[in-house]
Amino acid sequence: MDAIEIPPEIGQSEKIAVFCGARDGARPDHLLLAKEFGTALARRGLDLVYGAGGVGVMGAVAHAVMDAGGGVTGVVPHFLHERERADNAPGALFVVRSMHERKALMYRLSTGFAVLPGGFGTLDELLEAATWSQLSIMRKPIVVVNHRGFFDPLLRMLDHLVQEGFLRAEERSLIQEGKDVDEAIDLLRAGHPQPVPATA
Repeated sequence: MDAIEIPPEIGQSEKIAVFCGARDGARPDHLLLAKEFGTALARRGLDLVYGAGGVGVMGAVAHAVMDAGGGVTGVVPHFLHERERADNAPGALFVVRSMHERKALMYRLSTGFAVLPGGFGTLDELLEAATWSQLSIMRKPIVVVNHRGFFDPLLRMLDHLVQEGFLRAEERSLIQEGKDVDEAIDLLRAGHPQPVPATA
């Protein structure tokens, strides 16, 4: 990943990576949340890193950031470039070789991670970022935006892992919950929770 050169104008600003779906979801709330979050990011002086999909929640949050005057950087693997309509995705674009390179570059570019509604890919990105934090490979805040309880089942599962002895409470705290957009951004600006020992 170090071979990818980051232009100075992209590397200077504080950026939040948003993990989210390339589908609209079953309820209008999901797109409305994406637009609200993107607008709030830009208004609070934060730029966006995202998966460069021009559709679904992903497209909505990116367009909202741009419309509010924020910077947008997309990262997409070559094989998804057409499928996720990256040609319609706003912002600067990095086309990489694989999903692994996509995630690694998003991690490198960002100061924190926000999680909006999505599917397998969103959960994969969330849990990999949490694992990297658990292992002290990186130390950046991770916040799920739990609008109207969307992530309640996931958060209960994480608590269950603590109860069953597969996570310590301090490791569980690596994934924080923002109940609304403003609380989520406050947590992202506050930085990473206290370090935990690097054990899996």
